[in-house]
Parts: sequence; structure tokens; C-alpha cells
Amino acid sequence: MIHFQEWVYRAHNPYWSFDPLSGDGAKRHGGRFNPKGVSALYTSLTETAALAEYHQGFPHRPQPATLCTYEVDCLDVTDLTNPEERGALGIDSDDLSSPWEMLAGEGRVPPSWALSKRLIEDGVAGIIVPSYAKNAPENGKNLVFWVWDSVVPHKVIVIDDFHRLPKNKDSWRE
Repeated sequence: MIHFQEWVYRAHNPYWSFDPLSGDGAKRHGGRFNPKGVSALYTSLTETAALAEYHQGFPHRPQPATLCTYEVDCLDVTDLTNPEERGALGIDSDDLSSPWEMLAGEGRVPPSWALSKRLIEDGVAGIIVPSYAKNAPENGKNLVFWVWDSVVPHKVIVIDDFHRLPKNKDSWRE
């Protein structure tokens, strides 16, 4: 595991930008690296990858986005883009890229969910993984957090020095 100390990025639907650290959407809907019921904060290592991840649901008609930058100082991160790390953990790259939505829709447990469950139980706070968005930049990477807080050892905070993000969803009322 590594100690990750860098900035990461996430593009949000502007309507939900009042709570950029919640992980509730991932918990409610599930994702590649978290089944429904498990909170996760999906971030990217570059702004370009973050926008590609956001727009993958709108490939022909990009929609407005709020791009947030997060300051990270997090222990217990595993880099699954590193072949040696994957090998040491017995993880095949096909487990990461499996068609998780199709498998879940068939009532099967995607390999990415099984490995996430195992890593969470082993105390891993987050994983660095390739971006699988169709329009992602070459070598685009994401950092998916299962454990995050406002303080070390799992510090992930949004950078909003001038308090520009809305405080609640009432900010969007006409």
C-alpha cells in the first residue's frame, strides 16, 4: 500500500455539487468498484479523466459539470494499475475491466465487487485503477475511496477556499 498525497478531481452534476464528499450516489446505485449499499467516492488523477468519467453517460451531448479538486493525504491506498501490486494481491486485470453492469443485471457478483469486498476487509482505504470511460485519455486513472475523512490518515477534502460551492440543494431554486 502507498501513502497518496496529491490532488484528485471529480466532475459533478451541478445540482448535487453542494455535497461533493458524500459518496451517497455510489452507495445508492452501485458502481464498478462498489455494490449497492457500499459508499464510494470516485475521483480521477487528472481533470481530463474526471470530465471523461462524468460525460460517459452523455457521449453525444455533454452536459454542464462542476469540476472539484480534492486535497488528499491518505494512507492505505493500493495501486492496481501496477502489475506487480496486482500480482502480489492475486488480481487479474480482467477482474478490473469486467462488464460489471451486465453481470450485476444478471444477478451475478462482478469480479470487481468481489475484489473490492476483499480489499475493504483487508483495510484498504482506496484503489488506483484505470479509467474505463470510453472517452478517457490514454492512461487515465481513477482513485476510488471506500474510506475517507476530513483528517489524516484518510484525508480527502474538497478545495473551496472562496466558498463558491452551494451549501444545499435549495441553492437551485428559482
